[in-house]
Amino acid sequence: MILTTHALVGAAIGKYIHNPIALTAILIPLHYTLDIFRHGEYLNKNSTFKNTTWKVLLDLFIGGTIILFAIYAKNISPSISSSIIIGAIISMFPDLLTVLYWKLNFKFLEKIYKFHQWVHKFPHDSKERQWTFRNARNDIIFSILAIFLLFL
Repeated sequence: MILTTHALVGAAIGKYIHNPIALTAILIPLHYTLDIFRHGEYLNKNSTFKNTTWKVLLDLFIGGTIILFAIYAKNISPSISSSIIIGAIISMFPDLLTVLYWKLNFKFLEKIYKFHQWVHKFPHDSKERQWTFRNARNDIIFSILAIFLLFL
């Protein structure tokens, strides 16, 4: 899943659950559950930090903009807004750990990295992980559902 999808799902759940410990207990396993579904990736074996930074920043910008717009449009209270933002961050956290292992080779993150790769049942360069509409369909469905919950 792309970061926007994880952030939107985490934000939607954060709107309804305000305890950070409960959010963490729900959103970390949910991150891996979402990654089980077929989805496209804009990163691959040939990705470098330099050629993917703009993609990650755009991904974060889109997700963040939608979340902030929902908070503003629905006039959500500051305490619930905090839970929404915390939910979005927690939901993306496993991908941050993957990047830290991938780019900085922190050995203590190796088991988490391998588990994250195992959850993605299709190999990196398979057609099931290419950036196509068919592969992005699950991202779109989960994102629309999360946006609906944010604006509910």
